[in-house]
Amino acid sequence: MPQNTDRDSLVFARQTWRTLEPYHGAVYFSPEAAGKYAELGVDARTGYFASRSAALGAAPAELVIATFYNFNPQLVRRAIPAAWEAATPQRFAAARLSGIDTTLRRILGADVSSPAMARAAELARTAAEATVGHPQGRPLFAAHAALPWPSAPHLVLWHAQTLLREFRGDGHVAALVAAGLSGLDALVTHAATGDIDAEVLRGSRAWTPEQWEQAVRNLRERGWLDDGPHLTLTDDGRRRRAEIEHTTDRLAALPYTTLGPDACAELRSLVRPFSLAVAKELIPWAVDRLSEESA
Repeated sequence: MPQNTDRDSLVFARQTWRTLEPYHGAVYFSPEAAGKYAELGVDARTGYFASRSAALGAAPAELVIATFYNFNPQLVRRAIPAAWEAATPQRFAAARLSGIDTTLRRILGADVSSPAMARAAELARTAAEATVGHPQGRPLFAAHAALPWPSAPHLVLWHAQTLLREFRGDGHVAALVAAGLSGLDALVTHAATGDIDAEVLRGSRAWTPEQWEQAVRNLRERGWLDDGPHLTLTDDGRRRRAEIEHTTDRLAALPYTTLGPDACAELRSLVRPFSLAVAKELIPWAVDRLSEESA
């Protein structure tokens, strides 16, 4: 997989992913998507696991645990395979697409059919299609890459970012495994960076306080975390966490280096207003990050 992965390339690749990510991530907070899952007879959390893993087919819980990585396995087992008794994977995938379609039309209005949206969709699809010949070691990405492309530009953009997101995510899981971090360890070290509140990460992935504290103790023994009262990385922990992020960026760079820095800058400029709009409505914590970014 030859690609230009010098420092500047990794910077604009990461920036492009971060700008587009809320546009994809809206589906996880979409009331319309939750409503579609309810129509299939499941709650929003079960709908999340079923709709995101639906591209894999009627996957067993163990496969979802492996590919989603940082969720409490008990939470996954409560959702899978029971979800497949409620509806087929194909119906969950359709519900997900229908839900995000309705959400984006509600929030963006006429922008879904604007020239800016059409151009953004074209650029994002070009980037995403650069990845489809490289499925090796990326099971969740490969499954989504096998799905048919939607036709409406706002859904083309969403599907393209879905592929880019899962391409990056599978590489991130590989980097975490290589660094010796379990899914729970990954959450604890992420919280220790200060980027996201620890309780948000613990609660959203359904780890108990006791499980979380045991992971903290283990990571302190391994030299990742300081012994003080706050959750803080040691110097070595910061170095190792930075190595994980660098490896993730390097493994995810291909679609963006294929597109090139000028086209990536154009894509970011086009999508930022769309990402901001959905973030303000559904993902408030992402607003400041988007607002601070330069075009």
